Amino acid sequence: MLAALFDENLRELAQQAETAGLNASAPPQQELLDGWLIRLSPGKAKRSRCVNALAEGRTPLAELLERCRLSFKNAGLPLVIRITPFTRPADLDVHLVALGWQAFDAADVMLLPDLSAVVMRPEDSQARLQVLDAQTYAELVGALRGSTALEIKAHAQRMRASPVRYQGYALRDASDTLLACGQIAQEQSLVGLYDIFTPIELRGRGHARQLCQRLLAQALAQGAQQAYLQVGSDNAVAQALYRGLGFVSAYRYHYRSADPAAY
Repeated sequence: MLAALFDENLRELAQQAETAGLNASAPPQQELLDGWLIRLSPGKAKRSRCVNALAEGRTPLAELLERCRLSFKNAGLPLVIRITPFTRPADLDVHLVALGWQAFDAADVMLLPDLSAVVMRPEDSQARLQVLDAQTYAELVGALRGSTALEIKAHAQRMRASPVRYQGYALRDASDTLLACGQIAQEQSLVGLYDIFTPIELRGRGHARQLCQRLLAQALAQGAQQAYLQVGSDNAVAQALYRGLGFVSAYRYHYRSADPAAY
């Protein structure tokens, strides 16, 4: 559910972040079905291969779930539904629990209400930002994630087709060693941080923080005023990093499926 946000402006920002997140993760394989947004990308990111129940339609729930199941079956994917505080009908999660659907992969959406308030630490003069095209970025992140060739291809396709301009980067040192990578998705005054990764052997050295600071500074220069991100609810290290940058928790979402292949 929505966290105890400080004021109505933050509640509105949370809704904007939800919409922006949907836009930033839009794959070419999607359709609307009576108020539900169906996404059928074979990529690794669950937000691009799930159902987002955006509005209440007139179709009975059992029929709607069956139509979704057939669409996912035809795409060779398990049916997954993303549950947020904005899900409609509001009691959808209760119905899915009653049907025996399992919850998994909870994540928190965090907000930075004032991007200009981020305190920038001195940068490593030896580190540089490298601009990456979508294919190169997908291959780099895919290698860090352990993605399959199909998942990497789908990721690159989604970034190229996204209605939000793709901006992906690698942070490298003077010897060209990869320190971290990530991307930003900016819609007017709101920017999202995505896919922040550091190679396992280089974690705990501040590279992710430096990358985030540089990406947020770039977004600020491009006119962004607020920021958002999505992070695993069980990822205490990453959440501490983002809180140190000024992000606050706004709301939590999770996924449900009746298919064990989805967990």
